Amino acid sequence: MKKLIRRHAQMSEAPITIVFLTLSGALQDSYSYLIRNKVFANAQTGNIVLMSQHFFTGDVTGGLHYLIPIFAFALGVFAAERIGASVPATRHIHWRQIVVLFEIALLFAVGLLPHPFDVAANALTSFACAMQVQAFRKISGYGFASTMCIGNLRSGMESLSVYFRTREEKTLDKALHYFGVIAVFAVGAGLGAVFAPMLGIRMIWISCGFLVISFLLMLLEDLERREQDAVGTF
Repeated sequence: MKKLIRRHAQMSEAPITIVFLTLSGALQDSYSYLIRNKVFANAQTGNIVLMSQHFFTGDVTGGLHYLIPIFAFALGVFAAERIGASVPATRHIHWRQIVVLFEIALLFAVGLLPHPFDVAANALTSFACAMQVQAFRKISGYGFASTMCIGNLRSGMESLSVYFRTREEKTLDKALHYFGVIAVFAVGAGLGAVFAPMLGIRMIWISCGFLVISFLLMLLEDLERREQDAVGTF
């Protein structure tokens, strides 16, 4: 439990924050696939495969169905990078917190869109996912992804192999971080399957709830540090 709440240079890297971000990311993918006509919000490799199949068989409309979220994902990465580069480090709110607020607003709007607007809903969800991927790339100092698993699985198995060869405790800790993220992602995806029949298009608001928790964790940590700095000046 201590590892979940231990101090970090950035609260955005703390395991407890990453847990809620990962749950949100998994739910977004589950939502877009189960509720919004089998499109992946995060797994753009899958979208590219399906897009190419449709285009090469002459189904242009079907191909565009997957091309649009791919393009939206790319724009989301671009937008998050621009936010990170343009927000001064002296602001009272960190640029990653701004990204989370944008993501919450976008996903809340998605939950208001009826099924005739599934294409727009998937585009907004993919855009939000990409912003999260770009903004949150470390857990306890280790590079990771909160919205997909292939990189985490590769890094986890690599670290585990290194541990069996060297017996260095740090490499085992690294592997366990990655496997923990994968397990949390699986839980989030499973929750999506449970809540999809009950909540329908509104299910994405659960993802918003997880993001709100992540935002508050980062905000409270920043407030506590500013208070400590203020005390230290006297």
